[in-house]
Amino acid sequence: MGLHLPPAMPAEEAVRQGLTDEWTVRRTRMRSVCVGTQAGPQMAVEAAREALRHADAAPHDIDLVLHASSYFQGYDLWAPASYVQREAVGNACLSLAVEQLSNGGMAALELAVAYLRADASRHSALVTTGDRFCLPGIDRWTTDPGTVLGDGGTAIVLSTAGGFALIRSLVTVSDPVLEKMGRGDDPFATAPMETRTPISVEEPRARLVKEMGMSELIDRLHTGQREAFEQALLEADVKQEDLDWTVLPHLGRAKMDFQFFSALGLDPERTTWPWGSGVGHLGAGDMFAGLAHLTRTGALRPGQMGALVSAGGGFAWTVAVLQVLTAA
Repeated sequence: MGLHLPPAMPAEEAVRQGLTDEWTVRRTRMRSVCVGTQAGPQMAVEAAREALRHADAAPHDIDLVLHASSYFQGYDLWAPASYVQREAVGNACLSLAVEQLSNGGMAALELAVAYLRADASRHSALVTTGDRFCLPGIDRWTTDPGTVLGDGGTAIVLSTAGGFALIRSLVTVSDPVLEKMGRGDDPFATAPMETRTPISVEEPRARLVKEMGMSELIDRLHTGQREAFEQALLEADVKQEDLDWTVLPHLGRAKMDFQFFSALGLDPERTTWPWGSGVGHLGAGDMFAGLAHLTRTGALRPGQMGALVSAGGGFAWTVAVLQVLTAA
């Protein structure tokens, strides 16, 4: 595992600087948010180097590099996955970018698993994420009301040759009817941020609510998340009460209650929320960040069962159940 986080700005300091207000801080219950100066791919490289060292993986071991992100990566018409490969791995395997918003990291994980399974000669895959959310394009406190966006890079190495944890199941459920939540009725633009700057997630979402109705929207969101979660538990032959920990996205508390704690019956204290509330939502990287945090703090024990529970615009939900094999 690899994780690179810039320093965290306390919520009180953000209020003092006029970046947000006390009502937003109370509503989200975010204690702080990571704010960096490096571009997403640069932070992904730092995380990737750590993950490769942790996995003791040499360049010739890596058969695939996937880089997931949610926002602008620093250059136009550029391949950030190739940059991560060049700077962190230094080989010539296949590298690709994955763009599926907040579920991008888990989508890349699923693609990497399938790629390794497709050919018995393949050894390992590197999956990274990286985002920096900043003006003029994004206001980390207001672009997506109820979510505070944090900067950082994450990485994970998957291997057919073993590791500290085994993927017992990996399930994705998709509902593309909800893709309009990110589009609304806006016409297709001819350039980035042509419609509005900073980007507003709330405006197109409000239009979908008006068209579909809040009741149906909530039902679809809950149904997709629940289906992915229950199917992953079923395929792993694990009961929910047997989970020792659950890695969740770093959303504001109201959203966490709505989508995870109440909807799935999860105890916040047995999830990564207490830590994530001091980091911010890392776009595609929350799952790998949470797992890296558990690894760094020595919270993982052999025999434990845990779940990575992800969701992202499009709309898609991915859940993985892991079994810890050795102390990480």
